[in-house]
Amino acid sequence: MTTPHILIAGGGIAGLSLALTLHQVGVRCTVYESVPELRPLGVGINLQPNAVRELFDMGFTADELDRVGVPAREWALVGRNGNDIYAEPRGLLAGYNWPQYAVHRGQLQMLLYGKVVERLGPDAVQMGLRVTGYEQGTDGVTAVLADAEGRESHATGTLLIGADGLHSAIRAQMHPDQPPIQWGGAILWRGVTRAKPIRTGSSFVGLGTHKHRMVIYPISHMDADGMATINWIAEQTFDNSAGWEGDWNKKVSAEDFVHHFEGWNFDWLDVPALIRGAAEVYEYPMIDREPVPTWVDGRVALMGDAAHVMYPTGSNGASQAIIDARVIGAELVAHGVNAQALAAYDARLCGPVSELILRNRGAGPFGMLNIVDDRCGGEFDDIDDVFPEAERAEFMAGYKKAAGFAIEALNAAPPTVAPGAQVPV
Repeated sequence: MTTPHILIAGGGIAGLSLALTLHQVGVRCTVYESVPELRPLGVGINLQPNAVRELFDMGFTADELDRVGVPAREWALVGRNGNDIYAEPRGLLAGYNWPQYAVHRGQLQMLLYGKVVERLGPDAVQMGLRVTGYEQGTDGVTAVLADAEGRESHATGTLLIGADGLHSAIRAQMHPDQPPIQWGGAILWRGVTRAKPIRTGSSFVGLGTHKHRMVIYPISHMDADGMATINWIAEQTFDNSAGWEGDWNKKVSAEDFVHHFEGWNFDWLDVPALIRGAAEVYEYPMIDREPVPTWVDGRVALMGDAAHVMYPTGSNGASQAIIDARVIGAELVAHGVNAQALAAYDARLCGPVSELILRNRGAGPFGMLNIVDDRCGGEFDDIDDVFPEAERAEFMAGYKKAAGFAIEALNAAPPTVAPGAQVPV
């Protein structure tokens, strides 16, 4: 009998999390990554408690996560006039059994990569090879590979998992008639600045209005001078009737857009100074893709952004990628390394996560800002007069349930992959 072997397209957070999960449950795998060398690129992301739980179950420690980020203590929305709309504790302080982390995306990827090399060996990740398509047979699948010069080669395995991101070639083959990437009109400018953390010292703060806001949170612990690396996202919504015509990831000057935030000065925060303090700033459109009816084609499955790229309003894109990996692992344990396991993964996640894509497109938890805008134009003295506390709490509880990190349900849930579980031979 041939030993099962799973091919993974993409060495990002999704693909590397899957490689570690497959190793944990006893399945051989190879990751194919298009870049010749991984580097710690990117800015800040959040890992919700449901994803941190999975990282702990994969053998990561709090000390390791502390090296790439910082536990979050608070999530808050603040109106344009500086008054609180909503604030709540996060992670352990909120009653979860696991923390929530704000981390540097690239450093998290390097942490995962280092663990893959340590556990699976240096040949487990093949660099400089992009999966451009696939061919299925009765008992396996062949991935079509291309190097930087366009030279083609092939790799054959039992299953193929597409963790190849927004521009996934595997998704394009699986769904050739999918609509183009969807842009809702928002432009994001992202950077990191050394500055003093605000509020609790580890707060995620959304400031402004539905179509004009800042998101600010630290992704490092404070140093001896009380400074930390602060991740920030500046957002402005424009008319999108002509479609997106810019670059997908363009380096820009702070002076190109800081005028949108002039006058955003408070006793506790100087937004223009924060923006101007970044060494580099990048511009992105806020985009997603229309949900597809299935993530699976026989022995091929999608995961991570290839399956469900979504607006970052819920801070759960990376978290869901990690969850995807763990659910795939659990279904392989239950069904073996076969198409039935992929179908079970699809049935379990595709529908609910597709709903989450649309919920995030509708502003996710930032939908509170829509409500405040509608009721008072974003200016208020006492939020309870505009948006009563019970209504705010109900709104957030609904989002947490949809995103899979409602406190009671998550704390009571059994491990996604049972300790010691192995795929049947």
